[in-house]
Amino acid sequence: MIPRAGAPRLVRPLLVAFLTVAAVDLAGLLAGVQAAHLGAKPLLMPLLAAYAAARGGSRPLVAALLCGWAGDVLLLPGSEAAFLAGMGCFAAGHVCYLVLFGRARPRPAVGLAYAVVLVAFLAFLRPGLPGELVIPLTGYSLLLTAMAWRSGALGRCAALGGALFLLSDALIATGVADRPQPPAHDFWIMLTYLAAQYLLTRGALGGSRNSTGAAPGAYREGGIRI
Repeated sequence: MIPRAGAPRLVRPLLVAFLTVAAVDLAGLLAGVQAAHLGAKPLLMPLLAAYAAARGGSRPLVAALLCGWAGDVLLLPGSEAAFLAGMGCFAAGHVCYLVLFGRARPRPAVGLAYAVVLVAFLAFLRPGLPGELVIPLTGYSLLLTAMAWRSGALGRCAALGGALFLLSDALIATGVADRPQPPAHDFWIMLTYLAAQYLLTRGALGGSRNSTGAAPGAYREGGIRI
């Protein structure tokens, strides 16, 4: 259940709960305890969304996090159909973030750098991608890259979150395309993903300001299994 906007007493407990469940999930991945991951992962984004709502976060922010929750749950089965549905949910979350970022445009040079990286990475993936995934994954990658670039509208914290989101999904894509992957592949996917969502949330809520919930609403307008 998402608390009403601006519930200062719930802020710290919800943040502690999110960080605790995140630690359980990451430890389970490192230890190879799949049950810990399966139990913890569905709780992560609802807790972060509740934390954002308790601090007076905007509706697009809470919606983006809940779209992430839906994507997390759909990716758990590991089937291609579930993967596509999960990707659709994450795409909806990126649209919510883009709405949150408003009309502000970060530096064009950063956008150009992201575009170059995107083209090079898609070329790297293409030989190993199943044919039916080429178009949806390309479209999703364009949306994700736009979100990562535009996240700079909320400052450095959110910009780092956008970059880490891109990195996390790039690690997933290497698995889909059967490309070389780092050791503890799933651990690094989740670590970068959780850091990304938290940093985007923190940026949307105004960074470290209002960490106790004193001023709700302070934010700047503007394998497949894992």
